[in-house]
Amino acid sequence: MTMYEIIQKKKEEKVLSKEEISFFVQGFTRGEIPDYQAAALMMAICFSGMNEEETAILTEEMMYSGDVLDLTLLVGACTVDKHSTGGVGDKTTLILAPIVASCGAVVAKMSGRGLGHTGGTVDKMESVPGMKTSLPSESFFKIAKEIGICVVGQSGNFAPADKKMYALRDVTATVNSIPLIASSIMSKKLASGAENIVLDVKYGSGAFMKTPEEAKKLAETMVSIGKRLGRKVSALVTDMDSPLGTHIGNALEVKEAVTVLQGKGDAELTRLCLILSSHMLSLAKNITPEEGRKLAEDALFSGKAFDKMKQWFSHQGGDIAFLDDPSGLSLSAYSCQVLSEKEGYLSKMKTDEIGLSAGELGAGRKTKEDQI
Repeated sequence: MTMYEIIQKKKEEKVLSKEEISFFVQGFTRGEIPDYQAAALMMAICFSGMNEEETAILTEEMMYSGDVLDLTLLVGACTVDKHSTGGVGDKTTLILAPIVASCGAVVAKMSGRGLGHTGGTVDKMESVPGMKTSLPSESFFKIAKEIGICVVGQSGNFAPADKKMYALRDVTATVNSIPLIASSIMSKKLASGAENIVLDVKYGSGAFMKTPEEAKKLAETMVSIGKRLGRKVSALVTDMDSPLGTHIGNALEVKEAVTVLQGKGDAELTRLCLILSSHMLSLAKNITPEEGRKLAEDALFSGKAFDKMKQWFSHQGGDIAFLDDPSGLSLSAYSCQVLSEKEGYLSKMKTDEIGLSAGELGAGRKTKEDQI
């Protein structure tokens, strides 16, 4: 078996075997397969695609290329995670994690930092003074088991094959391939250990998938992968043609999340968070989404979820006085009000450019090394 033969086979639109996919992933992770051959295979996948079985095998091989957690053994049953494919103003984790945790499920997750036009959950959390998003693994598991919720930055040696492949895809125009996108997302999610996963797959001007049809195809592929690999997975296709909610920027989004958890937030953002929460609870507690929705609404409007948010931030070192009064959070020293010249409504937004503008003002990054 050689990489030349594997590249040629995929170029001819033939199905790769488990042994061939394993040979590629393991060899590339160990540094035995050069970048130019890996890039050639990924370009062939972009043009020729992969079937469901190939994509699941690729995901599993990437998943087992590094560390793999089983959260059920470490923090107990009912573990559930949510993954969003990214967007602008997406502060849903800050809202739905305490909703779901206050209903008895365990949300122990690793979240990313912002890059490009998309914001990062851990950057938002760190806008609260004292908040720690890098914790020793024993502290992470202890907090999650004790209060049902802990969110930290990505760490450890999870799916190293994906890290190497993504870095190469980014510079060889091979990002936009559903099998490669799906295996990249799911290998990390499956390796990080939750037995139940809800996927929030975005489409529109602020998303990677520009149409609902593309997003649906990606969602179906990821759900299929999860089920083939023994997890309970559901997916929603949601709109990112305009920013989520009414605020963009790390401290501002914490402020808006608090407003939602106090029952006074933007109606559309609140609705989305309740829908996502209902599906997370449905999987974690083996109930219907309708039953999950009732639990989520009770937790939100009774104040239980906001209490859980304060408990969560306190356990990770955050000063919860800033949650009771978010006006004290560090905001920009300058502001400018832009007024419409006439009555009307916004018919279209370039959402990705709005996210990039926030980044230019200091709320995001162009490279992973940039400081917020």
